[in-house]
Amino acid sequence: MTDLTVSVGDGVAVLTLNSPQRRNAYTGEMGALLNAAYRDCDDDDEVRVIVVTGAGDAFCAGADFSASASAFASTTDSFTASPTDPAAFELRTPVVAAVNGHAIGIGLTIALQADIRIMATDAKYAVAQSRRGVIGDCMSHWTLPHLAGGTVAADLLLTGRTFDGAEALAMGIATRTVPAAEVLDDAMSVARDIAINVAPMSAALSKRLLWDTMTNGYRPRQVARLETEAHRRVMGSADAREGVAAFLERRSPRWTASVSREWEVLPDLGS
Repeated sequence: MTDLTVSVGDGVAVLTLNSPQRRNAYTGEMGALLNAAYRDCDDDDEVRVIVVTGAGDAFCAGADFSASASAFASTTDSFTASPTDPAAFELRTPVVAAVNGHAIGIGLTIALQADIRIMATDAKYAVAQSRRGVIGDCMSHWTLPHLAGGTVAADLLLTGRTFDGAEALAMGIATRTVPAAEVLDDAMSVARDIAINVAPMSAALSKRLLWDTMTNGYRPRQVARLETEAHRRVMGSADAREGVAAFLERRSPRWTASVSREWEVLPDLGS
């Protein structure tokens, strides 16, 4: 059994954290497999959307302490607090986190890197690292304030407290919450809608501009310049013509652009 399974169909890749007997507790092997899957999916034009979920009744219960009660007892020069490389927000492909159950510690901080988070209403969540003698990881000191604001980030990072899906929604961490049994179906519905109806290059450019704006603190006129640059890349393209034609003809579009072959990064305007 592998710590991560990958299935691809109808433009959607489902990456499943797959250690249900340990509530999908995070291991280095699981992280390496997730990183490789992210890269492979991002380079595959057949994958329009990535869904990340957990096997069984949990998303990820945090770091795996089964091998050692002192998992945080020492460090090495090679240690990184951001083992997700690339992070989900660094991909061109949209990423939906189907948080189907408890997500604690690194389980939650991985989900925070996704573009969309469908979360179980009754599950438990926490950035609990401060209660284990360490601190939040996976760039959570950046994702949390950008997603939910500094007040929420300070509350969750400094207390390490547990909260449920209803509070996650109220704080702006969850895109929406549904009963646990419905999380994956809801996430797949979102993913398939994007895969079918959103032009791949449009999704990639919009995602990059969105996260770059948050990262670099672009001002409105800087964003206007980058939106114009992105429009110049897609206006007049086959997919721009196809999108309008499909809308007028009331049919599903047939996209042809290749993000993997045609991608050019947006310019960095600085902050």
